[in-house]
Amino acid sequence: MNFTINPDIRKAATLPATFYRDPEVFEALREWVFYRTWQWIGDDRGLESAGAVVPFVLLEGFLDEPMVLTRDASGDLHCLSNVCTHRGNLVVGAAGNSRKLICGYHGRRFDLSGAFEHMPEFSQTENFPTACDNLPAFPLRKWGPLLFAGMNPEFDFQEVIDAMKERVGFLPMEQFIEDPSRHKEYYINAHWALYCDNYLEGFHIPFVHDDLNAVLDYGDYETVLYKHMNLQIGYAGDSDMVFDLPPGHPDSGKKVAAYYYWVFPNTMFNFYPWGLSMNLVQPLGPNRTKVSFKSYVYDVSKLDLGAGSGLDKVEMEDEEVVEGVHKGIRSHYYQAGRFSPSREQGVHHFHSLLAEFLSKA
Repeated sequence: MNFTINPDIRKAATLPATFYRDPEVFEALREWVFYRTWQWIGDDRGLESAGAVVPFVLLEGFLDEPMVLTRDASGDLHCLSNVCTHRGNLVVGAAGNSRKLICGYHGRRFDLSGAFEHMPEFSQTENFPTACDNLPAFPLRKWGPLLFAGMNPEFDFQEVIDAMKERVGFLPMEQFIEDPSRHKEYYINAHWALYCDNYLEGFHIPFVHDDLNAVLDYGDYETVLYKHMNLQIGYAGDSDMVFDLPPGHPDSGKKVAAYYYWVFPNTMFNFYPWGLSMNLVQPLGPNRTKVSFKSYVYDVSKLDLGAGSGLDKVEMEDEEVVEGVHKGIRSHYYQAGRFSPSREQGVHHFHSLLAEFLSKA
């Protein structure tokens, strides 16, 4: 699919309105973007001991790929297909502990790394077993308690983790504790990419978010670009709720209230002095999106203060704008817009990546 974004933001136009409206483009995004990138798949809770198995579905309702996490006797974690290589039955039905993976349909057995071990009544089958009888394994990366997997990713998520560590590596990720009471799910009547467009610029903050604008210094808001990720740095205005940055830190001496990381295509990591709030943007259809907030707390004493407070109110304000844009781009009189070179570098970066990945379709 031919979408062209000029690499010079001063000359570039946004993706056209047809990108968000065309069902064929939506399907191409599934195949050429989401199958080729990474997703957060949870954390290592329930996987502490050897023999642990945890089945899950990668982006249920959109990708619907059955997978299973396992920890083998050596302590290694694996992300495997949860589909038996005999007749396609699901192998693991529920989280638990097991020495082997055994399909309940015909008894095909695999070890916890996915290697085929045994199949009843197959002694007369020729050229059996072969490599295709093993459970397919998927790339898996771990950062603190967080786990990430991809089906056929075009880049290594470790590069993303290493880049984030440049600024937030001083935080003790292993001590971040999930707080389910702060988890939220939102359903938005809009295309998923419009939600990302909105997240990727602070341009709208003074116009949409009064409370957030009161604690951030809009004039110093900064965007840093990486290959498959970008970072927005929110500096504190009058608020004292800022990171205690170590000596030698890239932002040493600055009053940083928040680090907002976005990883292509749909995952946001919002680091505050209290911990981490993740936004997981899940496409459900061309006109429907699910956004999940997941919270991992490090310093309880700093909760609900500074830029990391009032997240639900900020979300409601964002959703109103995003749904308004989703309606607006259906106009016959809107084709595309231009970028603010000083404020919309993140959106330009996102659109450039989308055009790059879809060019292979």
